[in-house]
Amino acid sequence: MCPSDRNSSRLEKNSPGSGFRSAFEVLDADRDGKISREDLRTFYAGFSNGFDDDEMIGTMISLADSNRDGFVEYEEFERVLGGSKAKASGFGAMEDAFKVMDKDGDGRLSHDDLKSYMNWAGFPASDEDIKAMISLGGGDEKEGVSFDGLLKILAVDFSG
Repeated sequence: MCPSDRNSSRLEKNSPGSGFRSAFEVLDADRDGKISREDLRTFYAGFSNGFDDDEMIGTMISLADSNRDGFVEYEEFERVLGGSKAKASGFGAMEDAFKVMDKDGDGRLSHDDLKSYMNWAGFPASDEDIKAMISLGGGDEKEGVSFDGLLKILAVDFSG
């Protein structure tokens, strides 16, 4: 990637509608401005149980890859997660995902909620992984984590 590309990336970071930028950058392991299969493999390898299901990773890429180039660019990533609609209203794919994860509907994701969802989604996570996620989200083992905490876990900033 040439230096001018890095400068444009910095500009995009500070532009309106960049609420998902930090989450995108977490997944873009090689920092080339697009999420590849290898980027997702690298990300999921961080879980203690690992994750290397090429078919599942390929499905993730193809669901978001609207221009069919084999990668997920930021605009595609933002569109999948709800883009400016989710940012403006607090609704969208992220809130829907939270509701699915929150089995008892109490507005908090417990250890069991997170563990169950991760396993259902095909990303087995250890108890230590789940504890770390809850802690990262500003929650605790007793109370779990709120929707805002889930956004922290995913490094998504809706404040702009």
